[in-house]
Amino acid sequence: MRAILEELSGFPDCRLAEAGEFSRRAFEHGKLDLVEIEGLSDLLAADTEMQRRLAIEQSSGHLSAVYEGWREKLVFARAMIEAELDFSDEGDIPGSVSERVWGDMSMLLEELERVLAGLRTGEIIRDGYKVVIAGRPNAGKSSLMNRLAGRDVAIVTEYAGTTRDVLHCELDIGGFAVHFYDTAGLRDTDEPVERLGISRALEKLEEADLVLLLLDVLDREEFSVSVSDSQALLVVRTKADLLTDSDPKPECDVLLSSETGTGFDVLRQRIQHAVEEKVGAFSLAIPSRLRHGQRLREAMDEIRYAISGQDLGLEIRAEHLRRASDCLGRITGRIDVEMLLGKIFSEFCVGK
Repeated sequence: MRAILEELSGFPDCRLAEAGEFSRRAFEHGKLDLVEIEGLSDLLAADTEMQRRLAIEQSSGHLSAVYEGWREKLVFARAMIEAELDFSDEGDIPGSVSERVWGDMSMLLEELERVLAGLRTGEIIRDGYKVVIAGRPNAGKSSLMNRLAGRDVAIVTEYAGTTRDVLHCELDIGGFAVHFYDTAGLRDTDEPVERLGISRALEKLEEADLVLLLLDVLDREEFSVSVSDSQALLVVRTKADLLTDSDPKPECDVLLSSETGTGFDVLRQRIQHAVEEKVGAFSLAIPSRLRHGQRLREAMDEIRYAISGQDLGLEIRAEHLRRASDCLGRITGRIDVEMLLGKIFSEFCVGK
């Protein structure tokens, strides 16, 4: 392949394409919009089935169609207002036509709020679901990590405090990208490096979607970690192979053994259920990037200003709607300033 590329580079006016150059040309010539370009990029980077499906939805233009549909509604609302302001002397322009649009704008605002609520779902599918493994030293955290990954990600010894930093691996569970983080054992210590590791573990716990609290099956002491309302928690008892028939079965969500592999199928099922519960029932035509969320929030703010500004002139309220439509247009990269007049003339036959 390298020999072929070198040979082609020897032809006059022939060079290697820059990274993303064909996609950029497609965007500049109107063949693809920004959302479709981002979807194509996500498709190339997809590692799981759900990431692939989300990327296909965006790269094929389905999400762009949603954004453009909202822009059409805003353009139509502005057209009604502009028609009343500029062409009220025309016989086929009914009076107070702009009053019809505010109910539609309220419905559009509700729709935007529902879709924006799905931003976290899109982020989880695209960027992954975060699972933090926490517990006391020697609770079996690193052994669990290695068994899940199928390789030696973490060093496992009988000495407490072996794990000093946050270790990471990514797995495909049920088509979702799930990120696992092995953290330092939580305990009081004067050892400075271990204290730093524990501090990082506590920081990572705050970022988790799901916390696996690992407890040794023979450990009878109380131990817990605090989680927020938005985080899930699974209590996992490890080293189940140490239990004898006479030992009482401990209370926990999952009982497993990293030595024998017992309970790992159950653990994977519980994690997959936690992911599905987090994302809920969803359409894949959802925003998945922070950029989309920021523009959607800006558009919602402008629509709210327009709806609530009854004491403002129609010109000001129309300006807020224009800004809202521009926010949506910036998501896809298409802002057509001539579209508004086209709407006015097509709806009312002004100047025929």
